[in-house]
Amino acid sequence: MTTDLTTERPADRYPSRTSTEPAIVARHDPVVRGHAEQGPLSQDQLDQFDNDGFVLLDGALAPDEVELLLDELHRLGGQPELRDDDRTILEPGDDVVRSIFEVHRISDVVARLAADRRLAGAARQVLGSDVYIHQSRINYKPGFRGKEFYWHSDFETWHVEDGMPAMRALSASISLTDNDEQNGPLLIIPGSHRSYVTCVGETPEGHYKSSLRRQEYGVPDDASLAELVEEGGIASMVGGAGSIVLFDANCMHGSNGNITPHPRSNVFLVYNSVENQLVEPFGAPQPRPTFIASRDFTPVPPL
Repeated sequence: MTTDLTTERPADRYPSRTSTEPAIVARHDPVVRGHAEQGPLSQDQLDQFDNDGFVLLDGALAPDEVELLLDELHRLGGQPELRDDDRTILEPGDDVVRSIFEVHRISDVVARLAADRRLAGAARQVLGSDVYIHQSRINYKPGFRGKEFYWHSDFETWHVEDGMPAMRALSASISLTDNDEQNGPLLIIPGSHRSYVTCVGETPEGHYKSSLRRQEYGVPDDASLAELVEEGGIASMVGGAGSIVLFDANCMHGSNGNITPHPRSNVFLVYNSVENQLVEPFGAPQPRPTFIASRDFTPVPPL
């Protein structure tokens, strides 16, 4: 069910990139809308997600599942036709693959993973509705050359550039390699999902072409980041291959560069509520391509 953008855009409750001064404003949306009996997450896990904005499920996938996904990662990364595809993003200043987008549409293996109850079921449980895939990608973060992802809230970009109205989406990062303190693990500021950091700078046309390699707009200011860290600290998502991190769309997160020999590869899936469908962007000249922000709102089928 492919759906066009809604013509009637709701009021902008999270304006950003509209002022010369950044600000921290309170979240207007609930975080967890479901209950323990409605999905795979326990009440303690739901409470942690509500309080911290994330939950780490170490060892969620079995070794054979990880091996299958790793084989698929290497297969896709080795396809010459994909290297020239718009969905493939290279590392800044390098010819090494950084990410491949829309992988749930080009890989049956990833499509099955995206429908798995441990992921889609948890998303339905947290968001309180059916969900669809807003975005999917494989992140390679190879050894020696994997660059950093600077601090950002995904929702700020999805709201401003994609037209996502509310904070009713979550991300799932599925580790296909061990994540340790040295190889650039995902970093999250606990509790940051309850504060929305507005950013400065008007979004230029075609911003996504450069932002997927190195983001310059939608980047929070130093003072706001320092305040969030002072309040919540920084949590490293360290875990073995097969671990899953579920985190709220508005969590402030990032990762350091990887200068070790060991890759830090993952599958990244974004679930959005079917009741939170995209409208026209709130702060960009035109929507980003559908391989980055899907406008097919067909629910993920239960598996």
